[in-house]
Amino acid sequence: MKTTSQKKSNRLPQESKLVVPQAQTPEAGGQTGTVKQDTRLPIDSEARKANRTLPTEKVLTLLQQQDRRLWELAEVVGKWIWVSFSEQPAPTVRQTLAQLGFHWNRTRQAWQHPCGQFRLSSAGDPHEKYPTYNPADVTTN
Repeated sequence: MKTTSQKKSNRLPQESKLVVPQAQTPEAGGQTGTVKQDTRLPIDSEARKANRTLPTEKVLTLLQQQDRRLWELAEVVGKWIWVSFSEQPAPTVRQTLAQLGFHWNRTRQAWQHPCGQFRLSSAGDPHEKYPTYNPADVTTN
C-alpha cells in the first residue's frame, strides 16, 4: 500500500553552500571573525632546523655576515643569543632571523637562538643566572 505522505519532487537537490563569516572591522563593533593575514616571508625550514643546532660563535659569525645591525643588537645570555627591538622589525629582518634559526619569545619580547642548547623555559630571568655580554662591545686584539 502506498502512503501519500511521501511526495516526489522534480527539483534537484540544492548544492550545499559554504558559509564564511564576514570579517568585522573594529569600527563595525568587534574582532570576531577576523582573519589574520600571514605576512611571513618564506624560509628554508631544513636550513633553519640545521642552523638551530649551531654553536654560539658560529651563529654570531653568520649574524654578522647577514646583517651587521643585527649583530650589533645581539646579546649573548649564557650560550643563547637574544636580539631585541624597540619596535617590530621589518619582514625581511624577521625572515633573516628565522632563517638563521631564531624564534620569537613572546614572554621575553626577544628573538632567541638556542645555539644547540635546548632547554625548557625558566620562571626566573636568565640574566641573573648566566653571564651576558654584547659581542659588538667585545673588542678582539
